[in-house]
Amino acid sequence: MGDRLAFLQAAVTKIYATIGDVIAISGVYQTPAWGFSSADFLNACISLRTSYAAAEVLERLQLIEKNLGRTAKTTTGYEARPIDLDIIFMEGVRCDTPQLTVPHPAMQDRKFVLVPLAEIAATVVHPVLGLTVEALLERTPDTSQITLVSERLVQPKTAFSFAQWQYLTIEGNIGAGKTSLSRLIAQEFNAKLVLERFEDNPFLPKFYEDMERYAFPLEMSFLADRYQHLQEDIAQFDLFKDFVVSDYNVSKSLVFAQITLQEEEWKLYKKVFDIMYKELPTPKRYVYLYQHTERLLSNIKQRGRSYEKDISAAYLEKIHKGYLQFLKTQSRFEYTIIDVSDKDFVGNREDYYWVLEQLNTL
Repeated sequence: MGDRLAFLQAAVTKIYATIGDVIAISGVYQTPAWGFSSADFLNACISLRTSYAAAEVLERLQLIEKNLGRTAKTTTGYEARPIDLDIIFMEGVRCDTPQLTVPHPAMQDRKFVLVPLAEIAATVVHPVLGLTVEALLERTPDTSQITLVSERLVQPKTAFSFAQWQYLTIEGNIGAGKTSLSRLIAQEFNAKLVLERFEDNPFLPKFYEDMERYAFPLEMSFLADRYQHLQEDIAQFDLFKDFVVSDYNVSKSLVFAQITLQEEEWKLYKKVFDIMYKELPTPKRYVYLYQHTERLLSNIKQRGRSYEKDISAAYLEKIHKGYLQFLKTQSRFEYTIIDVSDKDFVGNREDYYWVLEQLNTL
């Protein structure tokens, strides 16, 4: 009903924003109404990656349908509608409840499903019937006429132009979520992921036990490792990736060192840093994730690293002030601060999409 292609596009875009990453989109096919008399339908299939369980995906699909104007059925049979969203397959999932059956119980009998599905998932095996989608299409009893239309649906993530930055750095305080966000962006936007190797540092647990004694060897070891890591990974071009995203920049060495080192140690450290820093590539865009201290402490506790259990609110506040002071005085790259204190961009797709939109406005 209505502008059929526009409804399909709106649904795909909303699925991307609220359910998960859209991996593939089939062509759009015009098909006759199935099981009742009506104008022709437009149909398409997409595949997506989501962290939500099947029941949650269904709820979110139904909400999208409602927001796009679908109303409760007025008859007991089939009828025309502005949008209809179904789960056909879900990897590793078989369920049969009054609300949802996966795999879809009638998919093998419907060419308007099988034709677009075969375009993006021909070799996927039906977990009940034991046949590929391609084989199901060959054997379906449905003889309906299926016509590929010229219009295509647009991949929603093309609205985000992160590749233009070439090198994106995401930083933040301890527990701010910089590594999690970097991983999500790298996976979704085909970026080379560069993560800090802090867990391999032998001085880190000792530092949290005796900060004054182990601050200098810790900061020097971090500086050397960050320098080597960034020099190797950022400078090395990857033909199969669109850009680089890192959860740290070597400049964080200055932020932490100025907090932890004694005056004479700091002077020596700064000399070494200045020599090394000028040789390293600079991010085209630098993002600082801000979370208030109470939230940081909660995140740190939740991830349960034994050597972080005694991190204090005062220490986290010093780090935050150190970052702000550094950002105010540096001139090598553009930066922005995003407050994610009330966001759960790992567990909530809408919050993650909100962060993407913030990045896209930079």
